[in-house]
Amino acid sequence: MNRYPLWKYITVAVALLIGFVYTLPNFLGSAPAVQISSGRATLKVDEKFQPRVEEILAAAGIENSGIFIDAAGIKVRLADKDTQTKARVALEKALNPDPDPFNHDYVVALNFLSASPRWLVGIGALPMYLGLDLRGGVHFLLQVDMLGAELHRLDSISADLRTLMRDKELRYASINREDRDVVLRFQSAETLAKAQDLIADRFPELALTLAEAAAGNAAYLTAALRPEALRQLREYALKQNISTLHNRINELGVAEPVITQQGADRIVVQLPGVLDTGKAKDMIGRTATLELHMVDEDVGALNAALSGAAPYGDVLMTEHERDGRSRPILLKKQVVLTGERLTNAQAGVDENGQPAVHLEFDASGARIIRAITGENVGRRMAILLIEKGRAEVVTAPVIKSEIGGGRMMISGNMRMSEANDVALLLRAGSLAAPMEIIEERTVGPSLGEDNIQRGFDSTLWGFIAIVVFMCLYYRMFGVISSIALTANLLFLVALLSLLQATLTLPGIAAIALTLGMAIDANVLINERIREELRAGMPPQTAIHAGYERAFDTILDSNLTTLIAGLALLIFGSGPVRGFAVVHCLGILTSIFSAVMVSRAAVNLVYGYRRKLTRISIGQVWKSEPGKAQ
Repeated sequence: MNRYPLWKYITVAVALLIGFVYTLPNFLGSAPAVQISSGRATLKVDEKFQPRVEEILAAAGIENSGIFIDAAGIKVRLADKDTQTKARVALEKALNPDPDPFNHDYVVALNFLSASPRWLVGIGALPMYLGLDLRGGVHFLLQVDMLGAELHRLDSISADLRTLMRDKELRYASINREDRDVVLRFQSAETLAKAQDLIADRFPELALTLAEAAAGNAAYLTAALRPEALRQLREYALKQNISTLHNRINELGVAEPVITQQGADRIVVQLPGVLDTGKAKDMIGRTATLELHMVDEDVGALNAALSGAAPYGDVLMTEHERDGRSRPILLKKQVVLTGERLTNAQAGVDENGQPAVHLEFDASGARIIRAITGENVGRRMAILLIEKGRAEVVTAPVIKSEIGGGRMMISGNMRMSEANDVALLLRAGSLAAPMEIIEERTVGPSLGEDNIQRGFDSTLWGFIAIVVFMCLYYRMFGVISSIALTANLLFLVALLSLLQATLTLPGIAAIALTLGMAIDANVLINERIREELRAGMPPQTAIHAGYERAFDTILDSNLTTLIAGLALLIFGSGPVRGFAVVHCLGILTSIFSAVMVSRAAVNLVYGYRRKLTRISIGQVWKSEPGKAQ
């Protein structure tokens, strides 16, 4: 009656063993480490680079406890934080001798690695990530400029419309963005009608309006984004910005970044382990949109612009040279191409051995760039980064020849480090919309350690209090319930580690709550067994009936709690979501531990006794013929 088949005991034993193995790394902790990654597209940090790292550390008298290679680069595990700092300084000095950070070939970043032995790491047994409130770091809240995203898209559409009109040989007077509309002016009504039909077919996201003709002028079209297209654009802007931030931070060596959407137009960026706010802003990258403009090389137009009378359609800007000097440059306002058309960017050299950036475009970008470069061979094209409404000319290279096949090369008065910097920025992707930091805060490591200690102490003392109460009140069955509670905690931590979840303060609170909920199932079972004993059942029968009849109640109560947890998981965000994840997993592990593990332990203690007259479950007050003590 109270005997499990062998396979059930094996299942419980295997579950406990797996739980112990995947929980173990969390107790072994993490060790300070230094991560070396490439700062240039042409450099690789792989196993061939490892001997150089070992040589630098050996020359500095620094010992390591392991070197690991992955897609991000090389990670060196060290004994303590002091050694970590010394190793970083030694590697930075040897790998990047130039003090100018823009000339660095390698990125040397602080990191943390599991202190687990290699065999544990080999089977994926890693500790849980620690959130910002436990490990310390920097938190940013970014506001996405949705109007900027809309205007950015309209500029791109304007360029596409010009290319389309040229391809279809439809002569137009001008195609420009005016405020939140694209205005198309044609020289004849017949051409306008053809263009209207063509645009309606090729650009269904645009709402077209035929404007009345003014005196002496032909009618013109006004195009604006439809509401549905505008909604999709805003969603895309958020996703693109999040993706771009991920790429930039990953390439710059920040470990375990958290980048999530908050609300309709905000992004949360958390960088655990980074405490320098200025450095963190630099790691996020230049939050700028990328645009390509043609340079107006008319000297007379430039002189007019310098005197305050810039020609219509031009804008006067400043180009900074590598020797620190700057000179004025006159650009066409018309946007030739935006960064969203780029698919790849690599630093290299041109046919003369000078630094250059090799770019690859998608199909649409390839058509645009072929038309533009074919018409402007020998002229300069400027690359602009626009941040918070201010534009900066990164470089203004000369177009060597017509570019087909979606590949082009930009070169000019730049150093190789500048080419690497531009290539990194382009490869990581341009932002679909400008962003502004509206909130920033720093959590120090000492506060994080204090949070960990307080959270650990609260969970530990709560666990001890429950165990003491159960053992005193239910005797042997209290001990068995405590074993089941320990198993539940083991399963929960193992699951969180296996899923590589991020543990935060709300997560610790959820673990503490799970302990109380898990013991509740054992209380139901123990009280049900007591009721059966009071009703006069023999001990073996009472144990069997107690587990069988309490199961439905346990299942119902946990299911209703699980529904509430799922609601928090679906509709919550941030800390609420973290709490909900631990809460839901804890419910599942508590059901298994209370029913399977507890029952297996009871069966081992009492199941094989033929004549059982007494069980240790505390005072029953009435036991005929079953007895308890």
